[in-house]
Amino acid sequence: MISFNYEIDFELKNSEEVKSWISKVILEEKCNEGDINYIFCSDEYLHKINVKFLNHDTLTDIISFDYSIGKELHGDIYISVDRVTENASDYGINFIDELDRVIIHGILHYCGYKDKTNDDELLMRSKEDYYLSIR
Repeated sequence: MISFNYEIDFELKNSEEVKSWISKVILEEKCNEGDINYIFCSDEYLHKINVKFLNHDTLTDIISFDYSIGKELHGDIYISVDRVTENASDYGINFIDELDRVIIHGILHYCGYKDKTNDDELLMRSKEDYYLSIR
């Protein structure tokens, strides 16, 4: 089950549509949907998590904690709405397009995709682009 949680004054306007899209991605990646929690928060909230759990003293748009068991996906995906807003502005795209990219980025990690090397990052970006195109 996919759930959306909010630590700030923000709410997805089309949450059922987004859940349906995420579920389609999971199925297309030949995985099973378990309990997946999205937590939308501020830069400050996510920064504290980044420092406490990852020892990274930086801002980030997403942190995911993967509790998947094999191909059954479970986890908590934290998204900084502040960071998504700023990144959308920096990249010259609208907020919803950037938010969708970040939302699906977390799921792709759970499906086994990485983004630490250039090749991995290219594959991840190509998967993001594909799934954004079928949204």
